[in-house]
Amino acid sequence: MCDSAIVTEINAPVPAALSGLDAVDWSALTHAYGPADDVPALLGALCSPDEERRRKALYELYGNIFHQGSRYPATAAAVPFLVRMAADPRLPDRAGCLRLLAALAIGYDEAHLPGGIAITEWRAAVEEVRAQDPEAIRAEYDAWVEAASDDKERRMREFRRDMYDHDRQLEALAAELGAYDAVRAGIPALLPLLGDADAAVRTGAAYVLAWFPEAAGESLPRLLAALNEEREPVALATALVAIGLLGDDGSGPELALRLRPFLTAGEPVVRWAAATALARLGGRGIGAAVTAEVLAALVSGAEEPGPDETRVPFHEGDLRGYSAASLTLLADRYPREALDAVTDGLAATTGPASFPVATAALRLAFGEPGPEGPGAFTALTEAQRRLVRVLAERDKATWQWANFSGIVRSWGLPTPRDALRAYAGLPEE
Repeated sequence: MCDSAIVTEINAPVPAALSGLDAVDWSALTHAYGPADDVPALLGALCSPDEERRRKALYELYGNIFHQGSRYPATAAAVPFLVRMAADPRLPDRAGCLRLLAALAIGYDEAHLPGGIAITEWRAAVEEVRAQDPEAIRAEYDAWVEAASDDKERRMREFRRDMYDHDRQLEALAAELGAYDAVRAGIPALLPLLGDADAAVRTGAAYVLAWFPEAAGESLPRLLAALNEEREPVALATALVAIGLLGDDGSGPELALRLRPFLTAGEPVVRWAAATALARLGGRGIGAAVTAEVLAALVSGAEEPGPDETRVPFHEGDLRGYSAASLTLLADRYPREALDAVTDGLAATTGPASFPVATAALRLAFGEPGPEGPGAFTALTEAQRRLVRVLAERDKATWQWANFSGIVRSWGLPTPRDALRAYAGLPEE
């Protein structure tokens, strides 16, 4: 393929962001649908002045190099071009490129919240799989199948064994970590975007930087400096949350002192972001009570952000769900207050929005999930019984989601809805 094949308009110059695109053997790389030879044209279309072409190209890239959260060998190869697009002020939709870069790096962010990226554990897990002997794993599966107690259990175990493919698993893990490291390599080019003229680009840059604790030495000072200049609430809120996610135990107290004044900011979304960051930093005695109060107010519905605040990129803009998860970080200090607030929030949610809130509430009430269950309903505390009743009272439109019943079942509580209602002593419907 020649450069002229991937320009966005006939006879238009090739954008500098696409320099070297033809040097990649895309047909030798794969994505969700096979050879990745369609990726160059899609990257080129992202540079087009035609908004509809850009929209369709972005949609297709989410579908092939980020298919339902999966990453592929072609994913990392596309990253350097997306970084250049985001960094080039002459190109359109740079914020969209930044959102795509974050997705390519980490998948769906709720899987990493409220704690942030555990990169040391992630790298160790990949190395552990790389060091495994596939034949030994197969032998373990065979023994597991032989130990099945009945034919139904045996068939289920045989299915699990036959689905296991060590090489494919390792390739998938390597592609995910490879995409993450490719975005990390682009951080020097993304750091200046914290001062970009476009607030959406500043927001997107802060969001991407939040996921790279290994680069915190470079990004934290720039994010902290941005707090002095940023006036756009969503961009400021995103920077605050990013600072919280990048801080560690050593820097926690110092960062907490820097962030605490934002708990009394005029904009609700900025107060929420400061509380979220402080909960992540865990600064005991440094505004902990106010932090819990701000998060509890939002999750219980007493202080809903306005429409514009939903553009905060973390947790897909679901601030209630993120707040509920953040309250679990304060449970050792405010156990009853946190559980009451999250239960109130759950009572006000339906459908998929209830998933993170229910998860946080169950964790606050019963600790980590387990199949044994909490025991008899009458043996529960009043706060635990109230939570179970709220879960059982969620409407059928919420319970129709397998995700919701799966969350409830993870804590050993009865499902489906009728069974939980009977457990809680609620009348049949």
